[in-house]
Amino acid sequence: PTPTYPAAASEAKVEGEVTVNALVGKDGNVLSARVVSGPPLLREAALKAVEKWQYHPYFVSGKPAVIATTAIIVFELSHN
Repeated sequence: PTPTYPAAASEAKVEGEVTVNALVGKDGNVLSARVVSGPPLLREAALKAVEKWQYHPYFVSGKPAVIATTAIIVFELSHN
């Protein structure tokens, strides 16, 4: 899912990138995730989105493996 832009961040006109590190299980589900950096008003929305993501399983020597990955979520307000 795409992160929902937090109302408080939108009202404050906060934009930016949030970096999230995640551990992905053998089945492609996110086992854990944590915010590494980004504007405080955007962090929770980014984290909640990444926790719901589903990855394709990663294989090592033909077997599914747990992997670590980094996601960068970009929040931009429309400038109409």
